Amino acid sequence: MSTKELFLEIGTEEIPAGFIPRALAEMEAMIVRELATARLSFGEIKTLATPRRLAMVVKNIPSVQPDAEITASGPSKKAAYDADGKPTKAAEGFARGQGVDVSALQIITTEKGEYLAVTKQETGRPTHELLAEILPRLVSNIPFKKSMRWGNLDVRFARPIHWIVALFDGIVIPFSFGNIESGTISRGHRFMANTSFPVRDFAHYQEECERHFVIVDPERRKEIIRRETHRVAAAAGGHLLPDEDLLDQVAYLVEYPSAVHGTFSAEFLKVPKEVLITSMRSHQRYFSIVDAEGKLLPGFITINNTLTEDPSVVVKGNERVLRARLSDARFFFEEDQKVKLDERVESLKKVVYQQKLGTSFEKMERFRSLAEGLAEQLNPVVKAETARAATLCKADLVSGMVGEFPEVQGVMGREYALLEGEKPAVANAIAEHYLPIQAGGELPASDIGAFVSISDKLDTICGCFGVGLIPTGAADPYALRRATIGIISIILDKGYRLSLQSLIEESLKLLASKLTRPQEQVAAEVLEFFRGRFVNLLSSDFATDVVDAAVSAQFGDLVNVKARISALTEFKSHPDFEPLAGAFKRVGNIIKEGCDVAINPDLLLDPSENCLYEAFISARKTVDIRVVSGEWLDALTELATLRGPVDTFFEKVMVMAEDPKVRENRLALLTGIARVFDKIADFSKIA
Repeated sequence: MSTKELFLEIGTEEIPAGFIPRALAEMEAMIVRELATARLSFGEIKTLATPRRLAMVVKNIPSVQPDAEITASGPSKKAAYDADGKPTKAAEGFARGQGVDVSALQIITTEKGEYLAVTKQETGRPTHELLAEILPRLVSNIPFKKSMRWGNLDVRFARPIHWIVALFDGIVIPFSFGNIESGTISRGHRFMANTSFPVRDFAHYQEECERHFVIVDPERRKEIIRRETHRVAAAAGGHLLPDEDLLDQVAYLVEYPSAVHGTFSAEFLKVPKEVLITSMRSHQRYFSIVDAEGKLLPGFITINNTLTEDPSVVVKGNERVLRARLSDARFFFEEDQKVKLDERVESLKKVVYQQKLGTSFEKMERFRSLAEGLAEQLNPVVKAETARAATLCKADLVSGMVGEFPEVQGVMGREYALLEGEKPAVANAIAEHYLPIQAGGELPASDIGAFVSISDKLDTICGCFGVGLIPTGAADPYALRRATIGIISIILDKGYRLSLQSLIEESLKLLASKLTRPQEQVAAEVLEFFRGRFVNLLSSDFATDVVDAAVSAQFGDLVNVKARISALTEFKSHPDFEPLAGAFKRVGNIIKEGCDVAINPDLLLDPSENCLYEAFISARKTVDIRVVSGEWLDALTELATLRGPVDTFFEKVMVMAEDPKVRENRLALLTGIARVFDKIADFSKIA
């Protein structure tokens, strides 16, 4: 069967850059589902986009849908026939709906019982016809953060659509969307080649786009921008400050990128570089330039969407806009220094953190106490500095600079603290306590920053759970999942040996006057929330069944849990592992809930029982020592010595003996063995 190419382009007004990556991903996912549902095989799928167009090509689609045998199920046999075996109205209606006579109905057996069914031969339809039904659904279902209507039309899209190209094997797939009919005509660059051009296929489309000043492949635009920004930075006597996130954004802001260098007054370098970079990056989408030592230079690189005859005109316009932004930043920086951080801390009493959880000042007092407790437990030397950092870490939230540039919260707190003569360790912790700002992001380098970060995040998590602000599948407005992963990442990175459950309980005690739900219930829910995030996080590096097994046995000391996961992962390659896991599962199946009573050696009647009992006593003693010292692999190796005695026991002994005392004693022995295993993992969960 011959295969053909599908090509789709949706031409629009400028779509916001942040909307495009998700739209492309969903377009690919939707066409995969649609083609699979239509029984159409396919080859490579490629999606492309610029601010003014979303495009997709799918290779190797058959020209005709394959024939198929379709079985449709209907009502149950009981509902389809009466007591005399005659068809009921349910059977007749099902047959009529399927376009067959009642006599053509069959009875099939399913898991739910016997049901009517009919098998029909369905002749494949031309792919061209199917695509005319599929593409309108695809276009209308592309998701955007915000969509709009235009004119008096009933359709919605990110921005008004101006043209649609839809081709299969070079022939138009006819459909309409709003007032736009699909066709073969695309358009060039809005300013450099604002003309239309016909499209024959994807290869021709790419050629014509290039000729009309449109680089349609976003990855190619990124490479051009990356190359040009490095070139311009070098020509300016510096180096490009790498910024992949900004590169991703800018690539979807232009169709034909060109880089231009501009400058700003060196006087602005008195403002902390993070503020300057943020102002250039967030507000103007400018790339920054640094010297060989990483110091910011008074210059920037902007990416234009056109080739300009006189770049100096563009440069002057950008410099003028940036000068106003940097002047604002300098003003806030100078004005903020007129108010001490301690005074700003008092101002937090007037800032509502969350209606049910009180002010930002109250929140600070709670997590400061928690942070002091962590310092006392893990590094008492820095307790005073931890308390000071916790006291000041939210002060910059009421500064003019953070009010104008929220992205520099923490950074400005650090800068103002240094200017006021605070210890560098305290100042750095103020900035660090926001870390990590995303999964896999930078973590606090110091214990002080880590203690404050953990405490602040835990107060947020426990507080929200305590007043019923619990994340749902789709909504997490207080970013509790991110905060939880942040705490887990810090604890594992620092190797902090602490009880997560005790920490949660302490946080909830500090929140006691704010809670609207039972404290014990909230503690259990928060711990379970941590458990879920921990499993997800560790499952990216370890087998999920091993992670589940370790977490199910004991969860609280996260460093301990990860160490057990690592040891289990390594031990799985041991030749004794599978037989040992099998023996544990066999033990678990017999003891069920367990029989936690003292073992009576006098009731061990068979030699195999005595052998197992002696092996158990020896293994338990050694395992307990290994567990205390955290030598998990050695503990597992010791458990493996029980494999032989366990196997022999099951071969020689009837566990469920008639004598109730003997039966209970044997169950107690097996329960004791299971409890030793439980100190490391729930082996029943390992596949």
